[in-house]
Amino acid sequence: MGMIVEVENIDEDDDVLIPPPNFSMVEDCIYRSSLPKPSSFPFLQTLNLRSIIYLCPEPYPEENLDFLKEQNIRLFQFGIEGKTEVSLPALRDSIMEALKVLVDVRNHPILVHCKQGKHRTGRLVGCFRKLQNWCLSSAFEEYQRFAGVKSRAADLTFIERFDLVSLRQCLYSIIYQYQSASKKRS
Repeated sequence: MGMIVEVENIDEDDDVLIPPPNFSMVEDCIYRSSLPKPSSFPFLQTLNLRSIIYLCPEPYPEENLDFLKEQNIRLFQFGIEGKTEVSLPALRDSIMEALKVLVDVRNHPILVHCKQGKHRTGRLVGCFRKLQNWCLSSAFEEYQRFAGVKSRAADLTFIERFDLVSLRQCLYSIIYQYQSASKKRS
């Protein structure tokens, strides 16, 4: 026996908000996705983004730059190669610099993305999860959920071995600077 489902007609005037593929909230005011296309711009407007972290070396698309300018969104670009074999020191340095931008609440709300929102974005979010003291199995599970069948063992190894000591020292110095500045104002 079939079931009949009535669907309301959608007026052409109704705006349908379309998130970019692989979109998800990482934390309050931190989002991840693939490279947004113009069809996702109305959705992105609802997030009131202040910043975008773009993890690819290719130039940011002109139509996206126009959107960022119109919305007064700051772009941080870290040119991480998408190949499976990348220079580990360069990758480590780029991830470290991107994490500094990501954890700075002055940049929030923020969107992190690469082309597909899988590997480069997954590495950055995985390292962010380590900073949050997530267990590795949970960080790996999140990475694999977005990477799907294209999950890379090299990415998981990178996340596992990523050393947060220097990032924590940098964050402590930033906190110290804020505390010193606020004491001077008092």
